[in-house]
Amino acid sequence: MTNQPSPSAHGILAASARIDGLFTNSPLVEQQTANTALGLRLFAKVETLNPIRSFKGRGTDWWLKSQPAGDGAIVSASAGNFGQGLAYVGRAQGRRVVIFSARTANPAKIAAMRRLGAEVFLEGDDFDQAKAAARAYAETHGYSFVEDGALKEIAEGAGTIALEITERLGRDGVSLQAIVVPLGNGALLTGIGTWIRANAPECKVIGVVAANAPAMKRSWESGRIISTETAATAADGIAVRECVPYALDCMKTTVDDVWKAGETAIRQARDFCRLHYGLVVEEAGAAGIAGLLEHGKALAGANVATILCGANVRTDIA
Repeated sequence: MTNQPSPSAHGILAASARIDGLFTNSPLVEQQTANTALGLRLFAKVETLNPIRSFKGRGTDWWLKSQPAGDGAIVSASAGNFGQGLAYVGRAQGRRVVIFSARTANPAKIAAMRRLGAEVFLEGDDFDQAKAAARAYAETHGYSFVEDGALKEIAEGAGTIALEITERLGRDGVSLQAIVVPLGNGALLTGIGTWIRANAPECKVIGVVAANAPAMKRSWESGRIISTETAATAADGIAVRECVPYALDCMKTTVDDVWKAGETAIRQARDFCRLHYGLVVEEAGAAGIAGLLEHGKALAGANVATILCGANVRTDIA
């Protein structure tokens, strides 16, 4: 068990009042063609229209605003979207941001982090190797190390997405039976789950991992930390080999199920978003759709929500 407090509904409410409005109140869309294709009623929260084209600005903004004033460097590891979030909010508050990414990371995401002012170092062959390098760098230099999935404020910021979904659907008289959430380091899932447990307990909270990156699913199912040797998936934002202990602790009380989606479904989900919503969504950002493509029959006829949580697609490969 970790010593840090779990995210709370109270914290999510506080975050919703203080997060930069550029990241909040994103559209919640419904398309009949998508409903027909899936055999359920789907509400998709579109988190791709803000300055960093992902949901990560919510958690990074709330985390930094919750910290004591300072001018020390912030160090983290990222496949690209979390790093963009830190770079964006760090620049706004005059903080140096140092990000470690894998040598195999999406070049467009690397360029975006640098464009936003982050110093980016490429270390290791995957995200978890980059994270180890970032942690060592922070310890060597005495800087703060920020780990996505391991801080309650990051999860609470992400949890404001669920607050907005339930408030909107509540006004429309719609009750959710399930919410399906991409699962990488776990901040999004645990933030969503925290709000849903407190405010819509009848709604199932379901995470979706890439079948080729199942560490978080296996850890949740076994109740212990499990790592995998590889995480070879096109969904780079959820390509996690090592479970985040804090996220696992939070998942024990906030998550009903974790699905896995294969690479074919992940590719199909990206096409699904373009076809039915007219949106470019990266593979990890469409993982909730991928889960529904593979497992959605279990929710036939239900009111379901998901998050389209990133649009920073890779452009250097076919």
